[in-house]
Amino acid sequence: MGKLNGKISIITGAGTGIGKGIAIEFAKENCNLVLASRKTENLNKTYEEIRSFNKDIKILTIKTDVTKESDVSNLFKKTIDEFQKLDILVNNSGVFDGGPIDNLPLSSWLKVINVNLTGVFLCTKTAMQIMKKQKGGRIINIGSISAQKPRMDSAPYTTSKHGLVGLTKSTALEGREYGIIASCLHPGNVATERRIYSDDAMAKRSRDEEMMQPEDIGTAAVTMASLPMNVNMLESIVLPVNQAYLGRG
Repeated sequence: MGKLNGKISIITGAGTGIGKGIAIEFAKENCNLVLASRKTENLNKTYEEIRSFNKDIKILTIKTDVTKESDVSNLFKKTIDEFQKLDILVNNSGVFDGGPIDNLPLSSWLKVINVNLTGVFLCTKTAMQIMKKQKGGRIINIGSISAQKPRMDSAPYTTSKHGLVGLTKSTALEGREYGIIASCLHPGNVATERRIYSDDAMAKRSRDEEMMQPEDIGTAAVTMASLPMNVNMLESIVLPVNQAYLGRG
């Protein structure tokens, strides 16, 4: 316990699923947390679960829509007002929508790109402004193995995650001289609420496959976040041992 002792981390999409799992594992390592999500009730549940085992760290919960520049500005302002620094940003907020490309509504495409890519850009832009001034910081983007091996009927999601890899590499390149590190963590099948309960085709198809728990991705994120500041794990794929990966359908 204590790999992230005293660090300050913003985690978006922290109310459920992978974001919640990352928040829990960061808290186990004594990281102070700023938890962001669109739904206050989900943030409160994450907060209470963390408080059940760690009453010492500081935790802020801030309702945030990462597609709104004003919300993102508010998130980072409140973080700096409270902690005066930002060590780690975890860009985890994400949505899924899909279907055959020739029958895909523009609204579905834009919804996914706005959250999964534009939202990450807005958060990264603001984080880099802070991290340049303080001469260092770490940004971890939660991608997907869909950026490596796509599934059918997932064009918006797959495209957004490919784009996220490009944004990660651009961030790492531009941040290098300022001590800013950017990484992309690609999860395989994770037993999130969406995957278990959603009616979308991709979630249904994957339910019979082996799953990890959100906390497993949290453990991987801790590994990335706790590396020395002269070391970067640029990309990492984390998946269940028995999940089909090469040639998956």
